[in-house]
Amino acid sequence: MLDSDLKSKINQLWDKFWSSGISNPLQAIEQMSYLMFMKRLDDDEISREKNVQLSKEEYESIFKDCPDCRWSNWNNMAADEMLGHVRDKVFPFLRDLGGANSLYSRYMKDAVFAIPTGSLLTEATKIIDDMHIKDRNLDTKGDLYEYLLSELKTSGKNGQFRTPRHIIQMMVELLNPKIGETICDPACGTAGFLVNSYRHILKSNTSPDLIKIDDEGIEYNFKGDKLSKEEFKFLKNESLYGYDFDQTMVRISLMNLMMHGISNPYIDQINTISVRYDQRPQYNIVLANPPFKGSINKEELSDDFTINTTKTEILFLELMYNILTIGGRCAVIVPQGVLFGNSKAHKSIRMKLLEECRLDAVISMPSGVFKPYAGVSTGILIFTKGEPTEKVWFYDMEADGYSLDDKRTFIDGKGDISDIIEKFNQKNEEDLEDRKAKCFVVPLDEIKENDYSLSISNYKEIEYEEIEYEPPEVIKKKILDLEEKIIAGLKDLEI
Repeated sequence: MLDSDLKSKINQLWDKFWSSGISNPLQAIEQMSYLMFMKRLDDDEISREKNVQLSKEEYESIFKDCPDCRWSNWNNMAADEMLGHVRDKVFPFLRDLGGANSLYSRYMKDAVFAIPTGSLLTEATKIIDDMHIKDRNLDTKGDLYEYLLSELKTSGKNGQFRTPRHIIQMMVELLNPKIGETICDPACGTAGFLVNSYRHILKSNTSPDLIKIDDEGIEYNFKGDKLSKEEFKFLKNESLYGYDFDQTMVRISLMNLMMHGISNPYIDQINTISVRYDQRPQYNIVLANPPFKGSINKEELSDDFTINTTKTEILFLELMYNILTIGGRCAVIVPQGVLFGNSKAHKSIRMKLLEECRLDAVISMPSGVFKPYAGVSTGILIFTKGEPTEKVWFYDMEADGYSLDDKRTFIDGKGDISDIIEKFNQKNEEDLEDRKAKCFVVPLDEIKENDYSLSISNYKEIEYEEIEYEPPEVIKKKILDLEEKIIAGLKDLEI
């Protein structure tokens, strides 16, 4: 969790960009990301130089051919000189990092340095310097970038919007990814699910006495000290896979993962429901909040789909089923319409999840979770591929720890989340027959009888309280008595 000083500096950075005419949030974040990454490269170089002095080992500097590309060598230049130097020399250097064939260089190839004035550049570099990023622990560096991304509150044309961090953390906790598992988000956006999966695995493999807690009760300092060198290498290089069709989002995802210490992330630009993506089963875990709206041309669709539709929310669900290995687990956010829609495609995808998977949970979320940029009602589906469904666990989530209006005011940041995680983990050990409770189970046969509907309202029992009203004669007399008092009061005013 960031302290108020760091949050204030991020807000200052936003203000500088907006007042200088960069009002598109995606473009602003992209340009800020480049600057913060330039700073990070120099900080890492300083750390390596210190370590070399102690160990006496030799190393090759990434700045060996262009030492004047280091942040510390140019950030005190005069404004116009700095702008020309960064635009014409430092930024091209940044684009070529990682070698010609790396994913990073591929997606940075067409990147544009769009900071328009030397004054904005000097103000931005001063604010970033004042953040003292080098002195922060890895968790804080990641949180800093997450807070920057939290300002990305505009909905995309195809139904994309940023998933609240506490909802991401809940979904990761429910799936409980482990070391050795491969994790994929086929519509990764800013890579929030991948970052939180990485942190979850680190925390699960960190000795309790090393974990620290800040003033707000947030845990950090996940060292992963229980992991072997081979496991750590696998986690950083072979565990996390993300895909997005938007090149800007791919760049931001790459930066986000790198800011969290993942030096060579696998993020690829591709529409995963198109014919260009290979849908073979290869991932142990899938976590996603795919685009809800929009459709795709049938000519572009992959031949791997068996359900005849162009609706992306249905196609992504079948995609997730296809790319999971047998026994693989998935947690995905869907619009409520997927849970009860009566089209043939809607019913077909629910049948697949119930009959070819073990549908573990349906969590109904309140409609305000994605405000202010979307008021759509959503749910979370959790399923395991290749195991039969006998009964489905439903949870009626009423609160997520924030107000459900456009302001999304902090209440406790938790709401029902802790209860959801606890009850989910105990769902096979408790009697969950009470349909009036927040959570309960429904047998598969009953769901089939309801046309495979997964809407919690089809199964939840509402307990109505009987209200006794006074007889009409009594109510009439009270109204007349009240009118007489009003008339008397008006007459007193005339006197």
